[in-house]
Amino acid sequence: MASDSVILAAVTILSICQQMFFVWKVGSARKKYKIQPPATSGSPAFERVFRAQQNSVEFFPLFLVTLWMAGWFFHQGLAALLGLAYIYARHHYFVGYSEAVQERLMGFRMSLGVLFLLFIQATLGIANNFLDEYVGFNIFKMFRHLF
Repeated sequence: MASDSVILAAVTILSICQQMFFVWKVGSARKKYKIQPPATSGSPAFERVFRAQQNSVEFFPLFLVTLWMAGWFFHQGLAALLGLAYIYARHHYFVGYSEAVQERLMGFRMSLGVLFLLFIQATLGIANNFLDEYVGFNIFKMFRHLF
């Protein structure tokens, strides 16, 4: 059973590594700009790195839930590809925000777009499974027969 989700697990591990990298970058910025914990303000350059990391943490649960629901109920491969796109978008967001506030927008929009696609994929998969289980109607099988 666990091996059925190995691609999703691999993307999850990669995203955890990304979160750890972001935390490391905040620690490095603390040293560089001499911001002692628990302070979260000081140099604007530190604050940008800190906010980029915090925003990524805030979105991480949404990403994980939609990734796994989309993979379990719709298609693991497509969900994994979208997961990789999300990781790329978050990296783009983090690097951009670390440089300048306005540079975060492209990565932010890309990551929201990917989250939306994962949400749609998960919703369609869950709806199909619900209909199949309780009504006996499987939309995916119907489409396979048509094509």
